[in-house]
Amino acid sequence: MKGYLIFVFKRLLQLAAVVFAGTSLAFFIAKLSPISAVETIIARVSNQSSMSPTAIASLRATYEELFGVNMPLFEQYLNFWVRLFTGDFGPSLIAYPTPAMELIMLALPWTAGLLLVSIVFTWILGNILGGLAGYYQNSRVLKGVGIVAIGIQPIPYYIVAFLMVIVFGYLWPVLPISGGFAMNVRPGWSLQFVLSVLHHAILPALSLVITGLGLWFLGMRSLVSNIITEDYVTYAELAGVKEGRIVSSYVIRNALVPQLTALAMALGQIFSGTIITEQVFAYPGLGSLLIRAVNGGDTTLVLAVSCISVIAVATAIFLIDLVHPFLDPRIRVS
Repeated sequence: MKGYLIFVFKRLLQLAAVVFAGTSLAFFIAKLSPISAVETIIARVSNQSSMSPTAIASLRATYEELFGVNMPLFEQYLNFWVRLFTGDFGPSLIAYPTPAMELIMLALPWTAGLLLVSIVFTWILGNILGGLAGYYQNSRVLKGVGIVAIGIQPIPYYIVAFLMVIVFGYLWPVLPISGGFAMNVRPGWSLQFVLSVLHHAILPALSLVITGLGLWFLGMRSLVSNIITEDYVTYAELAGVKEGRIVSSYVIRNALVPQLTALAMALGQIFSGTIITEQVFAYPGLGSLLIRAVNGGDTTLVLAVSCISVIAVATAIFLIDLVHPFLDPRIRVS
């Protein structure tokens, strides 16, 4: 237990370092943007009503103080960390004066729900089918699954998404192709709203599942095909160990260790993948919110979404790392 606690402490230090580096990089990149939130708001106000130069100067000073740009860069950086810890990034430009964090909290459940269902389902199903295909190499059904996986895996996910829109939206219109829920449904914790959300999430989730399933299937099948030739598997078969136990405890468990590492690495590409998926299906998640912020020059919202993404991905990888010692007893911490 002591060794595991040391392992957790080291991973916590790594988590803190990754979050610090990632959020700091996001802050300085945002500051390089030529778009000024203050000047954008003043331009909007000036277009709607005529204002004297004195009033404009006073308004500019007020907004500079509000957005915290009237201080040196280092003080802005320190103020950024204060805002990060308090969860207050300031007002959003595209939805002024709504706080950026409020917009993120509205969009985050959509992306988190979509990713959680699709990635967990894809990883579990792909590893199970791939493990069985690697062990039962003479099965015709699993060989057929392998052929399908090889054919689908190279196809970009956005191509699959567009094909699904064409097929299920126009050729055979049985599923909704845009939005998070039906327009005539009132949001809330009602059965009608939940069913509408699930109905609208089918195509976005299915596009991620189809493109991701082949990768996990082929990876697991390759790992298992190598593991079944190991001496300890052969010895277990000769010793009369039940086939089900050999598959679950000797083969798949050992093959899951690199697959778990691959899952942690794949998490880093999650948000980049959902941006296009959410755009194709007009899904109201973080990806769509980020595109709106970029198009509107909302550097505050872009910075907030980037920081939340860095923290979410780093935390997910940290949690996956904590599971490793339970799957691989060879991991020791000194």
